[in-house]
Amino acid sequence: SGNVLKVQQLLHICSEHFDNKEKEEEKKDKKEKKETAADMGSHQGAAVLGIALIAMGEEIGSEMALRTFGHLLRYGEPTLRRAVPLALALISVSNPRLNILDTLSKFSHDADPEVSYNSIFAMGMVGSGTNNARLAAMLRQLAQYHAKDPNNLFMVRLAQGLTHLGKGTLTLCPYHSDRQLMSQVAVAGLLTVLVSFLDVRNIILGKSHYVLYGLVAAMQPRMLVTFDEELRPLPVSVRVGQAVDVVGQAGKPKTITGFQTHTTPVLLAHGERAELATEEYLPVTPILEGFVILRKNPNYDV
Repeated sequence: SGNVLKVQQLLHICSEHFDNKEKEEEKKDKKEKKETAADMGSHQGAAVLGIALIAMGEEIGSEMALRTFGHLLRYGEPTLRRAVPLALALISVSNPRLNILDTLSKFSHDADPEVSYNSIFAMGMVGSGTNNARLAAMLRQLAQYHAKDPNNLFMVRLAQGLTHLGKGTLTLCPYHSDRQLMSQVAVAGLLTVLVSFLDVRNIILGKSHYVLYGLVAAMQPRMLVTFDEELRPLPVSVRVGQAVDVVGQAGKPKTITGFQTHTTPVLLAHGERAELATEEYLPVTPILEGFVILRKNPNYDV
């Protein structure tokens, strides 16, 4: 929702320092799952993920959260620092922004092994399904660097697999319909995995590595494939470009900018939108993504 007041409340939880058992009520409230003898701030990790969950809905909110996470990484408790890479992954799933990749790359060499495990996995999630060449090169370097450490190498291999998800045709991004609708199933799948990474040593690197299959709930194709009314593949030319926000503008404003013309099937990157180049066919759906059925335009003359 991008609700700033909720983010503020969660930041208050993140800024507590624990010396004694004064905050037992909050601990019960935030995280019943970790009732073990975990350190006092274990619920702060969930609060960090909460900030990302609120801020992921819009561009400006996620930019502001990015700066906040930078502060938490520098000045936070160890539990906070372990959760921040996961939160960065949640803010830009399948959207490999350079500043986030650089931050995660820096913390993949951290002194705290759990921070480095989480950072490496987060790199995979940020670039999931994008085939990003720069990220692939980073991960190859990490694989050489961690060749002797099986746990880190396991994370690097996971991240490499995520980067080339479906050979670059799938995405983990939970938003669809021009980033207007959020798939709650997809977010639940991502959260299942990220919450289990808060205790990466005992869960993912322990006996419960199968929790990673939760990511399957978030996978969806990022290609645009067009069919005719008999569901036969129908190659048409489409314009693909950066999506422009045209809500509330009068007339027929341009919905994309800086477009290139391709023939379907095409891949849509993060923040891109497609429109048909000619009026020969009419789409049955107003939003062109995934699998789209086209019907002949009766008023079209060559």
